[in-house]
Amino acid sequence: MNRSTVSRLATSLRNRLPFGMLCLCAAGLMHNPSQSSFAQDNSGANSKETFKPDQSKLPVAPPEGAIVLFDGTTNQFLSMNGGPVNWPIEDGCLVSTRSENRVNHIVSQWHFQDADVHVEFNVSPKAEGNSGVYLHGNYELQIFNSFGVESPTEQDEGALYGFAKPLVNASKKPGDWQVYDIRYRAPRRDAEGKITAPGSVTAWLNGQLVQENTKFEEPRSVYHPFRYGTTNYLKAIWKKQLVTQVGPVFLQDHESPTRFRNVWIKPLDDRAFLYKPESSTQK
Repeated sequence: MNRSTVSRLATSLRNRLPFGMLCLCAAGLMHNPSQSSFAQDNSGANSKETFKPDQSKLPVAPPEGAIVLFDGTTNQFLSMNGGPVNWPIEDGCLVSTRSENRVNHIVSQWHFQDADVHVEFNVSPKAEGNSGVYLHGNYELQIFNSFGVESPTEQDEGALYGFAKPLVNASKKPGDWQVYDIRYRAPRRDAEGKITAPGSVTAWLNGQLVQENTKFEEPRSVYHPFRYGTTNYLKAIWKKQLVTQVGPVFLQDHESPTRFRNVWIKPLDDRAFLYKPESSTQK
């Protein structure tokens, strides 16, 4: 393109474009919206390519930046009333212990907003191997003896209970160690507590993708810890969680002696903290 052609094009632009837009053109700041940082943040944020943990060998060592919740020595879980847990530790494993009303869940002292959650577990043939991982006490990744089930449902292992059945049946038989890696993004709420953006879960179970960017909003089950058998300790947490979208992870009691080991989280933001309640809430 010669100099006279460039001059004619420049004159044409000056005559047709608003001054502000012309300045952006001259500074080279106008670009394709698809290249904006917003578009990049939303592309593949929960995809298989960006979250595909190596589950080929167990146990999996916690990565840099992870917070260990339980490893046989460290135990960052409390009971539902904020006191010590009564789940025994056997051979370096926490063993789920039943209560009369299936409300003997344990709750992490570490609270987070968005995080990768790693849980290794071993189901029992007793009581159908029933247990679960409660994300923020509201959304359950099901643990269940689903080995050999041809058409898994929302009640089978790998399901986001009440929301989505697993993409495949990745369950192993009772007695074999299994592993969940879960990428959890909490729903966002406004000042009144109303959800303004859904949360999402991507989950890998025993090397297979079982949930892919599954969306959810309000909790659906009436049996989750903040609604069934709750305590003053949990009520105080729930009140804060509605405002901050920062909360704990629970391991579920559902009458089956599920064994847990090597439980850790890796926060995806800077909002994780060690929760210290007021003593009056521990009842």
